[in-house]
Amino acid sequence: MRKPEALERPAASRELWITWLSYGTLFGSLLLSVVTRGVEELPQRDLGTTAAVTLVTAAWIAWWVDLHPGWQRRRGLMLIFLAGLLTLNFLLVMCSPLFGVFTWTGYIFLGYAVPGRWQLVGTLPVATINAMSQIGGWNTIAAEEDGYVIFLAVLLCNLLIAGTMTWVTLRDERVADTRVRRIDQLAEANAKLAAALQENAGLHAQLLVQAHEAGVHNERQRMAGEIHDVLAQGLTGIVTQLEAAESHPGDRDRHLAAAKRLARESLAEARRSVQALRPQHLDAARLPEALGEVLHGWSDLHGVRADLTTTGTARPLLPEIETTLLRTAQEALANVARHAAAGRVGLTLSYMEDVVTLDVRDDGTGFDPDAPREVTDEGGYGLRAMRERLSRVAGTLEVESEPGGGTAISACVPALALGGAA
Repeated sequence: MRKPEALERPAASRELWITWLSYGTLFGSLLLSVVTRGVEELPQRDLGTTAAVTLVTAAWIAWWVDLHPGWQRRRGLMLIFLAGLLTLNFLLVMCSPLFGVFTWTGYIFLGYAVPGRWQLVGTLPVATINAMSQIGGWNTIAAEEDGYVIFLAVLLCNLLIAGTMTWVTLRDERVADTRVRRIDQLAEANAKLAAALQENAGLHAQLLVQAHEAGVHNERQRMAGEIHDVLAQGLTGIVTQLEAAESHPGDRDRHLAAAKRLARESLAEARRSVQALRPQHLDAARLPEALGEVLHGWSDLHGVRADLTTTGTARPLLPEIETTLLRTAQEALANVARHAAAGRVGLTLSYMEDVVTLDVRDDGTGFDPDAPREVTDEGGYGLRAMRERLSRVAGTLEVESEPGGGTAISACVPALALGGAA
């Protein structure tokens, strides 16, 4: 795992400090051995041998550590380095016990060669060499009667101290490694989060575009339905009344009055449709009363008997639901007037637990549902308009008819009550 740059710089500085500390203590020990020449309590070998071993040790460290820093990542090579360094340390202590000032650096170099908790095992040879130097060298151990006991006691103290310090260092390294891993994981998580946020931003923009397009499409469908239900039906009624006035001069005034009334009602409904308001019939009346008013006006206008039957408990529905049912009834009645030549029409409004249905039946000429009229400039849009309007409120439309057998349509919508679901 690559360490962050902020951690790599202190590590490099620490290794440089350790290297120069090693050289400093090594040649400092050589200087002490020169200064203390002749002291009987400090048995030492000749200066030439001591200086030679010192130079070899310095060259050994320089070759393995300073001149080839990449080798520090290769455990096998570092084990060779450590074995050679410990051998040289033993020879230095044999030359002069004062080299104990340097040999303690063996604890530091353990980290280059021995991984993890194996460093605790590696403290034994280092502690052994240090214990020898601390009691005056191997000759002192052999000369004293209890020299070996003293050596073992000093060795035990060294192992205790070195083992404790090594364990603490390993624990701190584990904590540092854990911290580095967590930093890397957080960086990776942040990168994924940033990518997800960027992707979500793109999706959000796409959804906004799609929502805008869907809104435009729905509004176009709504306006198309309103134009058909209000303007087309109104204009058709006006044309019918004007044609009737021409054909029946005796009823001319009645037909003209009906045409004027249809024109005013169509104009008012067109304005309300543009403003997306509820139909005028639903403003001051509930759905059954509004349907009765529409049915009564249609019957008077066309001279066809029309009856309304309501079943179940009537209750206020969502405005969209009531508007859809009213427009469906108006379109069905307009179709009866234009095509059916019926003598009687019946509407049934049924309130059930989950749905509300509107059935429109007539005894007219009927038609073949499998061969509906094509949509032309003269009409044929009625059934499709009813289905599209009903589908916008999750409703359905069923049509039953046969030539000469009348027609029955059934519109079914969810019974969504005003203020909550029924």
